[in-house]
Amino acid sequence: MRLTYNPQTIFALIAALFLLANCAVGPNYIPPEVEQNLAQWEQSLEAGLKTSEIDLTQWWKKLGDPKLNQLVLMAIENNLDLEQGRSRIREARAQRNISKASGAPSLSSSAAAKRQEIGEAPSGSLYSSGFDAAWELDIFGRVKRSVEASSADMDAKVESFRDVQVSLLSELALNFIDVRSFQERFRLAQANVQLQEETYNMVTSRLDLGLATILDLREAETNLANNSAQIPPIMTGLSMAMHRIAVLVGQKPGTLNKFLAEPGIIPLAPPEIPIGIPANLLRRRPDIRMAERELAAQTARVGVAVADLYPRFSLSGALSFQATDSANLFTTLSRAISFGPSLQWNIFSAGSVRNNITVQNERQKQALLNYEKSILTALEEVENGMVAYARELDRRQKINQAVSASQESVRLAESMYKDGLTDFSRILDAQRNLFTQEDQLAYSNAEVTRNLVRLYKALGGGWKL
Repeated sequence: MRLTYNPQTIFALIAALFLLANCAVGPNYIPPEVEQNLAQWEQSLEAGLKTSEIDLTQWWKKLGDPKLNQLVLMAIENNLDLEQGRSRIREARAQRNISKASGAPSLSSSAAAKRQEIGEAPSGSLYSSGFDAAWELDIFGRVKRSVEASSADMDAKVESFRDVQVSLLSELALNFIDVRSFQERFRLAQANVQLQEETYNMVTSRLDLGLATILDLREAETNLANNSAQIPPIMTGLSMAMHRIAVLVGQKPGTLNKFLAEPGIIPLAPPEIPIGIPANLLRRRPDIRMAERELAAQTARVGVAVADLYPRFSLSGALSFQATDSANLFTTLSRAISFGPSLQWNIFSAGSVRNNITVQNERQKQALLNYEKSILTALEEVENGMVAYARELDRRQKINQAVSASQESVRLAESMYKDGLTDFSRILDAQRNLFTQEDQLAYSNAEVTRNLVRLYKALGGGWKL
């Protein structure tokens, strides 16, 4: 409905509406308090882990491999997931600007020229032109809450982009470590095959001298074939890791094979690893920051829903011209002016407004639960990362001892076999054990660094605060 007042009433009403403007209904957002103890970790600190302050902005540089550093720069610039994230941020920024624009005055113009004929009356022309202006006075904060929601949505998109970057750099580093691990395991497998070939040749020579049996020869041949069969799966894993790295940096699989082909050492973890305290996760982990911004956005949407219970006040005006002759279109006699406030109020909606308030309130509760869950998940990942890193260091130490013992076993078995003090199967067993231990050591060396990368990811490293 539209109300008409005399000029004094109009100006008094306008003044009152301005005084009431920006009294936003609905809850004001207050960041939630965290009930968990975030002063210390549950897991005991060992293996060089420290609670001192940490800069995780460029954690990959701590691994000391220039090629990895170069790949990270390529990924940040060319990765397609990051490009999608940048596009979503631009989209959210434009959506926020749309929300802001809804609180500003609008102005439209129109013009028309018609030829009309009514019944048997002579036909004639009708020319019209005009301007319409409208401005919704945000008395109950509907527009303000909408802007709050869209601004928080934009912030959430930024945090989502950062979360993608954290995951991307972690995956890139893990695959790079896989490349170095497979290269080392390939070197060990080749060396072992060469050792088996030497053993086979030795048995052949001893067989010619009557110092070995045909069974010894067949066992040496079987051992050589089995160890040669270990190489193809290693090469498959190496190729797949290289292909994955190429895709992560936005290139076609295979284009980085030459760049990665030269073997290098498996990146080593630094002796001391500062990880900070749990409270730092809330400000560093992008997924937690994103969940908090989503909660803020949903809180604002509750206010938007509540505002629909109240009337909307607008100021509107129109300047129009209408004439049957285009020459008289903009004369005083053809002019019409109107200006005044208007009120729109959805008095009956069969409960849809209140049900929408319930919907938005429940979504707010869900957003709060998601925020709390994201904190617990982050704590779990860090605690697990600390355990995995420390225990793999223990495992690597034991495997190192096993490798040393296996090397000595091979030396003793070969010496005793040549002296006729043991059978040939002892040599084969010792050689098999040595290769197994060396392969496990190469895997464990890589797994220690992989667990460190996973820990850096769990801590939210890979972007600048």
